[in-house]
Amino acid sequence: MLLPFLAQAQQPDTTRTPIRNIETENVDVLPNAVDTKGWLLLDKDIQTELEGAVQNLYNCRYEKAEKQFRSLRRRYPNHPMPYFLLGLSQWWKIVPTNIKTKQYDKLFFAYMDSSITKAETLYEADNKNYEACFFLAAAYGFDGRLNAERSNWPKATVSAKRALKYLEISKEANGLSPEFLFGQALFNYYAVWIPDNYPLLKPVLLLFPKGNKQLGLQQLRNVADNGFYVGPEAKVFLMRILNNEENNPEAAMPLARNLAKTYPDNGYFQRFYALLCFNMGEFRESERVSQEILTKLNQGMPGYEGISGRYATYFLGWLMQNRYKDLTKAKDYYQRCIVFAESTDETKGGFYLHANYNLARIAEKERDLGTARRYYSVVREIADSKSDQYREAKAFLKKNKK
Repeated sequence: MLLPFLAQAQQPDTTRTPIRNIETENVDVLPNAVDTKGWLLLDKDIQTELEGAVQNLYNCRYEKAEKQFRSLRRRYPNHPMPYFLLGLSQWWKIVPTNIKTKQYDKLFFAYMDSSITKAETLYEADNKNYEACFFLAAAYGFDGRLNAERSNWPKATVSAKRALKYLEISKEANGLSPEFLFGQALFNYYAVWIPDNYPLLKPVLLLFPKGNKQLGLQQLRNVADNGFYVGPEAKVFLMRILNNEENNPEAAMPLARNLAKTYPDNGYFQRFYALLCFNMGEFRESERVSQEILTKLNQGMPGYEGISGRYATYFLGWLMQNRYKDLTKAKDYYQRCIVFAESTDETKGGFYLHANYNLARIAEKERDLGTARRYYSVVREIADSKSDQYREAKAFLKKNKK
């Protein structure tokens, strides 16, 4: 819940602790004196009550979810959980935009601050209140993550240190609920992944507790399978880690499919699933999901915006060009992809580059040299100078001068 942003923050600092045995890491035993009375995380009645709210949250039905979270706040005004859940709702308004929108930042930070304040009060009254430590680690972790996304490095670093402090304390409760394992799982994985992929950080990370990447993945799977409040978050992280960091899309696919089908109105889940289907050759399913994305975007559904549109239109353009040989539809989708990319300022490469490149090749095939020049000019400008696309664009433009 706290460490994915550390690869960006690049300023971790805490006290070294020993690695635990992988076979015993998950079975910490709580001291007998710990009283869990009043811990909402362990309250099955609260879980039953909030099941619909969690479903609504990840289905981007924010108003319905927040109504239930506010109801919880009225009954438990001094507990950190309702404030954290309200903050998490703001977070999921930000996620579909690739973290770019700042309109929810103020409310997000306010809810996380309130969760921290309430949790600190509980912890000061009882330093064995590991539930309070969980919310302190979680709220500081999310606070640090968004501050890192906003390049507020000093604030991100302070939040990271505080999150790690309470995460270390709450480890004693790992055996009580998979919820407590989430932060530890992410730490174990990223504490190894970051120095492996950012060698310049190794001297700084000497002050970090050692991690265990395989243990982190094992713990994350446990939370993804068994967690109630953080189970969906664990699935999201595990899906991204397996696909991006571990380069294992086959392992990520079941998670992506599960998230997309469980929360069919979440644009982020749908576009990730469409991407995996496209990359793995499941073109019929990628086409179906991409069409759904465009339909929901046109209906103005929450969580569907230009980034999801950019994904969907590119996949559909490629399919029309290469599978259906319908160049008229292909051009339309590629042009829409370019518009979506420009509207979200995603014009440095990726779908924007390939949409321009494919439009250039179609225009060249149709002997529309003026249009081909226009698209190839864009390709030459933004493509890597060592890429095939750059060389092809440069050769065409040299041969077909105005």
